[in-house]
Amino acid sequence: MLIEMLTPATALGQGPVEETRPEPQKIIDGAPLHRTWNLEERDGLYCGIWESTPGHWTISYDEWEYCRILSGRSVIHGADGSRTEVSAGDSFVIRPGFQGSWEVLETTRKDYVIRL
Repeated sequence: MLIEMLTPATALGQGPVEETRPEPQKIIDGAPLHRTWNLEERDGLYCGIWESTPGHWTISYDEWEYCRILSGRSVIHGADGSRTEVSAGDSFVIRPGFQGSWEVLETTRKDYVIRL
């Protein structure tokens, strides 16, 4: 099928889910739990819905990621000292080479598209 609509269950974060946590050496604070509802994984393209409970961990990007925050509140800290707070309705791109940390202040859900 060339067009695939998000189902209400997927958009609400229901259905088949993958649960993960950041690697222990990456955790700065808390015990965040990540939930991912994958919609597409092929040819270097990944998209779906991602959610995390509160916590803070380091991140390092080798890929492009477009995100739109659906709910919650987070802060993305750059290794350069920058600080970007994001909440419901915010859209942004993280580029390859970005290093820093992701801090979830309130359980955050986003839809995302990743291109390797």
